Amino acid sequence: MMRGRDILAAALLAVALWQAAVMLTGAPHFILPSPLRVLRAAYASRILIAQNAWVTGAEVLLGLTLGAALGAVTAITLAMSRTAERLMLPLLVFTQAIPVFALAPLLTLWFGYGMGSKIVMTVLIIFFPVTSAFHDGVRRADPGYHDLAATMGADRLRFMRHILIPQALPALGSGLRLAAVYAPIGAVIGEWVGASRGLGYLMLLANGRAKIDLMFAALIVLACMTVMLHLAVGRLAERLSRYANGEL
Repeated sequence: MMRGRDILAAALLAVALWQAAVMLTGAPHFILPSPLRVLRAAYASRILIAQNAWVTGAEVLLGLTLGAALGAVTAITLAMSRTAERLMLPLLVFTQAIPVFALAPLLTLWFGYGMGSKIVMTVLIIFFPVTSAFHDGVRRADPGYHDLAATMGADRLRFMRHILIPQALPALGSGLRLAAVYAPIGAVIGEWVGASRGLGYLMLLANGRAKIDLMFAALIVLACMTVMLHLAVGRLAERLSRYANGEL
């Protein structure tokens, strides 16, 4: 689990290396702006950045919530039905052979330039990691629990609800940690393909107008949002693990 001090130290190191690269290479500001120039651009355009960050944040949170819920339900369905597992699991693996990024133009065509296509893109990116991690957690439960359930005559649904799902919660937490990192990627890719709002759109707009400092500012805000989301989901994953261990 990342700690606040570690993140701050890593951020300071990154800024120091960034400033050193600017000084050593002598790159012009329209190629590699200094941290101070980016900070000034961020402050000057703080309202614009905040407006677009809110849009991207909403896309990420909605996509993460829907994708995690859909992935969890799918994993439980696969675990409860051998037939569904035999039919759907190879199909899910096959879908990963299709580059999700290549679907972005098609999703924009189907769902428009609004938030819908970005949310769907986010769901598609995080769906498989959550499903795969949770399904593996359910399947790897202690075989002794299966023998105990058979001895006590517990039905499949009750066994799944009270034994398998709680035991697989740490695996679900691992999948959610990955999803928290991938979710912003899906939203931004969708915004790059077609959007009128969002941090991805703002980065393209700034790049087209040669405002590289503003583009860097939007990128850093996106990175900060991703780190904060990862920390929040990490805390949730810890609570799931503690619940599975009977500590809550």
